[in-house]
Amino acid sequence: MGSLVGTPWWGIRVRATSEVAPPMLLFGSRILRGISVSASSPSPSPSPSTDTVRVRFAPSPTGNLHVGGARTALFNYLFARSKGGKFVLRIEDTDLERSTKESEEAMLRDLSWLGFDWDEGPGVGGMYGPYRQSERNALYKHYADKLLQSGHVYRCFCSNEELEKMKEIAKLKQLPPIYTGKWVSATYDEVQEELAKGTPYTYRFRVPKEGRLKIDDLIRGEVSWKLDTLGDFVIMRSNGQPVYNFCVSVDDATMAISHVIRAEEHLPNTLRQALIYKALGFPMPCFAHVSLILAPDRSKLSKRHGATSVGQFREMGFLPEAMVNYLALLGWGDGTENEFFTLDQLVETFTIERVNKSGAIFDSTKLRWMNGQHLRSLPSGDLTKLIGERWKSTGILTESEGSFIEETIQLLKDGIELITDADTALSNLLSYPLYATLASPEGKPVLEDQLSDIAANLLAAYDSGELNCALEEGHVGWQKWVKSFGKTLKRKGKSLFMPLRVLLTGKLHGPDMGAGVLLLYKAGRSGIVAPQTGFVTLDERFKILREVEWQSFNKDNPIMESTVATS
Repeated sequence: MGSLVGTPWWGIRVRATSEVAPPMLLFGSRILRGISVSASSPSPSPSPSTDTVRVRFAPSPTGNLHVGGARTALFNYLFARSKGGKFVLRIEDTDLERSTKESEEAMLRDLSWLGFDWDEGPGVGGMYGPYRQSERNALYKHYADKLLQSGHVYRCFCSNEELEKMKEIAKLKQLPPIYTGKWVSATYDEVQEELAKGTPYTYRFRVPKEGRLKIDDLIRGEVSWKLDTLGDFVIMRSNGQPVYNFCVSVDDATMAISHVIRAEEHLPNTLRQALIYKALGFPMPCFAHVSLILAPDRSKLSKRHGATSVGQFREMGFLPEAMVNYLALLGWGDGTENEFFTLDQLVETFTIERVNKSGAIFDSTKLRWMNGQHLRSLPSGDLTKLIGERWKSTGILTESEGSFIEETIQLLKDGIELITDADTALSNLLSYPLYATLASPEGKPVLEDQLSDIAANLLAAYDSGELNCALEEGHVGWQKWVKSFGKTLKRKGKSLFMPLRVLLTGKLHGPDMGAGVLLLYKAGRSGIVAPQTGFVTLDERFKILREVEWQSFNKDNPIMESTVATS
């Protein structure tokens, strides 16, 4: 809540054709005391229960939904749900030049993807609509005229040149750019003369010259401003368009918003909005201003730091569950060391009192790690469906379900943090960069450990059909064959498995070799891998092994990958 301390408004002299009492608007009444409202005039919205929590998220459709905006929406959503209240979505599209329908649709899509179902707003409706500012102009005009009649607002006929001159004078005197024009005290006749000439005018709010505004911010504590630093401000432009702060004040009041939870960059707007609330007799909502999200260098997070919009993160393969979890931790915690929350768990534990007023650092590395944790915590069937459908849609596989996909995901999931990582992980499994590995410094010790002799024995096992028979038996058959092969070579452990890994997979590292080889065998037999994916089957790998000129891999003449396109 907030309070105004200083000179009362009822000391203002009102110049008008008739005296009108200061307004006292009561929710639920169709008559405003001191002024009658005709049937065609906008009416106050229905009155909610006095203890009903109503919050709103009010984005401007002038771009993509920034992660900062998404976090503000999340905190509003959690506060409303934790209090059994209402979460309202309002579109602030008064910037006609920059607002677009495409941007609005993208924002609605992103909010839905995050799981923030709104109780009132576009596509849902509600008793306090319309929910786009561009559709509420009649309401703004009604309340602007109401303020004009009560004397809280006056017509200002100053030209742009006159206003610029006032700013220059104030700058020279090192004073705030406060309006000092004559229209603050113009006579009725002077106003009528300009109206008769058709001179353009704005509606300018009459700010008391003394006193201060104090609010008890739910996050920042007590915040106050001196009124003499503000000056009279415009609420309606000369083209009839309302100004942002006026729209927000009227909207929040007529929609019965009880708590305004928004970014700290809106904190300076509170003074103007509080004055408008008071002048119209509206009850003041509670305010909570959330800190900014900062980049690692502690500057404001922006495009130069990489992805910043929800849509970008979605396209990069992040899960909505991970995004919501991570955004909640940017400035909030439940007081324990727990970092993993579902949306329902956040609703149960969230309190506005635990929101930190200092800036939060956006760590994309931690977000990526957290996404991997959420990805692997999905039920097996959900994870298989998610990744299987992606592999088919990206053209790597010809099917989206089946035992091959289930087993491949179980093998690769520990190395997948983003959904898009699954493409790389599968492509890596299917590839065979043997020549590059043999020519690398890391491959040299394996190469020098009689790798050519082991390759010859492996080719013999393949040619005899022994290896294929073992693979047909699955995991048990593979284990028996490896044990027998090791006895033949008098090798075990790393001295056996490392050369086998290099010869069969073409790599020094990777997931479980046995499971991987079995999947390669199955993929080669089933045809599930789409053409042109760089897949090298086991049969093709053994063909490549036959053609390796081992003597060329020596200290003075390392051969580089050249003959195998897939390498």
